[in-house]
Amino acid sequence: MPWIDKKICTGCLMCVDECSVGAISMDEDTAFINESECIRCGVCHEVCSSDAVRHDGERIPEEVASNLAWATALLEHAYYLNDKKKQKELIDRLQRYFIKNKKVMEKTIERLENLQNTKYAD
Repeated sequence: MPWIDKKICTGCLMCVDECSVGAISMDEDTAFINESECIRCGVCHEVCSSDAVRHDGERIPEEVASNLAWATALLEHAYYLNDKKKQKELIDRLQRYFIKNKKVMEKTIERLENLQNTKYAD
């Protein structure tokens, strides 16, 4: 999912003007991509002269940090505090949760590859 780096965006409106589905709007002086409207066509990447339109892969460290902050906040809840057994059980549940998400993504990628090899192929 593309996103706009607000520190780089100059507010030139090129991506807003060129977005074929109107998924990009201005939020104060910078562009913002509405994720639910974006069709991932890549035009915004092509027209942004300041390279403010970024790839979601760049957010992996930020997302990992967010997940760990969430897990830490849960572990610091009074229910788990000072109870190593409950903390371990929570960590085990969180690991299963993220493993499930990983499996969903892997199966989605596999099925996307199947789509590519069927009616959507050249």
